[in-house]
Amino acid sequence: MYAISLGDDGAQLRPLEPWHAQEFLAHLDRGREFVNQYIPFGATAVDAGSARELLQSYADKRAADTGSLHGLWLDGKLVGGVLFLLFDAERGTCEVGCWLEPAAAGRGLVTRAMRVLIDWAVDERGIHRVEWQASSANEPSINVARRLGMSRDGVLRQSYPYRDVRHDLEVWSVLAPEWREARARAADNDH
Repeated sequence: MYAISLGDDGAQLRPLEPWHAQEFLAHLDRGREFVNQYIPFGATAVDAGSARELLQSYADKRAADTGSLHGLWLDGKLVGGVLFLLFDAERGTCEVGCWLEPAAAGRGLVTRAMRVLIDWAVDERGIHRVEWQASSANEPSINVARRLGMSRDGVLRQSYPYRDVRHDLEVWSVLAPEWREARARAADNDH
């Protein structure tokens, strides 16, 4: 399988498969409160069986070409991940997302991993629009969208009920021509 280096700090992007259920559960337990502040990701994974079911649901999405899950490892330890929540190659659209345990925050892991995912979606699969959705209160997530060069399309006011609060949901996106242009500018600046 693949293991993509995300830099000199030992960070890697790797498959996150059903057989990782125990490691995934331990990771979620370390960061559950942090991860679940704004999203219920992994909330149903409370034991090895339910963790395996969640991972299997994304393996099934990958097999159907409708989504996928990828783990972030730091020094050999699972610390978070990035995913295609929705993937529609026929329409050329996808929605991406992430989660991270607190010990791994602030290192740029999600931004680096998301660049790999978006490069693949745009270059290999012909995706035209990559979308990112986040609660307006989730500043770290909004900041990743900004660092990726996404534009804020709008705010769906009080559209996301979570933990007895109706959150505003921000929709951000980047289009394939914008992504390619920004990548070319960054490459020019590196020379």
